Amino acid sequence: MTWETHPVTPDRFEDFADVINPNRRATHCWCLSHRLRAKDIEELGGGDREQAMRALCERENPPGVVTYLDGVPVGWCNVGARAEIPRLAGSKLIRPVDDVPVWSIICVVVRSGHRKKGVTGQLIEGAVAYAASRGAPAVEAYPVDPPGRMDLTMAFVGTRSMFEKVGFRVIGTTDAVASRMPRIVMRRDIP
Repeated sequence: MTWETHPVTPDRFEDFADVINPNRRATHCWCLSHRLRAKDIEELGGGDREQAMRALCERENPPGVVTYLDGVPVGWCNVGARAEIPRLAGSKLIRPVDDVPVWSIICVVVRSGHRKKGVTGQLIEGAVAYAASRGAPAVEAYPVDPPGRMDLTMAFVGTRSMFEKVGFRVIGTTDAVASRMPRIVMRRDIP
């Protein structure tokens, strides 16, 4: 098995879309709602969510990474500098723990048909490497700690165990919830 993870630049947009929106539905998430306010989406894409995401991919710091297994796009991680993520920077539910200029993981998505193959570990490691390449001192995530299996509709926030497996540690709490479970703050420092 050969793993690769790359920022979602314009030439990788279709691979990103194959992971999160294989049918290219206009009303599908396009992984914008937890990153941008509605007015930001409107400004970027003129009402077209796909175009707004394409515009984000053209920026100096694309909005995340795509992981490939043997050349097939199998995972997506929405990650970026917290200060550049309007919905997170202004959140009253997920407040900064300190003044470290962290990068934040907003969501983790494994392509249908590729679960239970180790994608999330590779994907998160790739997101951390991407953040490190851009000078991030640390990466945070805001997962839940479910007692058992989690409802897949909210699984994009990730789980505590998923992040612990790749070196993140709990450093705080939030007032946010997913699937009626409290979200925690986990961080991995970048040496």
